[in-house]
Amino acid sequence: MSDLVIVAFADEATAFEARAELVRLQKDYLIEMEDAVVITRDESGHVKLHQPVNLTLAGAAGGTFWGALIGLIFLNPLLGAAAGAGAGAISGALTDVGIDDDFLKDVGKALDRGQSAVAVLIRKMTADKVLARMEGFRAKGRIIQTSLTGEAEAKLRAVLERTAPMGTAEPQLGGNTHR
Repeated sequence: MSDLVIVAFADEATAFEARAELVRLQKDYLIEMEDAVVITRDESGHVKLHQPVNLTLAGAAGGTFWGALIGLIFLNPLLGAAAGAGAGAISGALTDVGIDDDFLKDVGKALDRGQSAVAVLIRKMTADKVLARMEGFRAKGRIIQTSLTGEAEAKLRAVLERTAPMGTAEPQLGGNTHR
């Protein structure tokens, strides 16, 4: 079973940096991700999903290859390639793997203008090593949603979220009347 983690950041650059670090962690075999999407909301309020792979383009490329191969068998590789590219592009556009796009767009609408988030679907990870490598993002993020265990979520919050300074509880309780 996979775990979903969504972390919001104050700007787009930090979200893209976080995803890049997660990709490096995957190359080092410390995390295995099914999906890692950067969600951005621009100043005009438009939400955009930045998928790591363009499925329409990948489908078209794969379809072109297979169409040309089949076309060679029937002595018309150009027609086969064109038909394969079209079929691949359609199948790629209709295929949605990983985190549901409509859900991610709803998350994006909940962000403040100019903010971003990274949504990661984690298949498995070596948590202590991943958290140590994500130390560069200390106090830069805010967890929006997670399906991690309570203990794992607490460790992630300790790394990413800013700890509120210790102080008096007066403003929360209505203030001090002895001033």
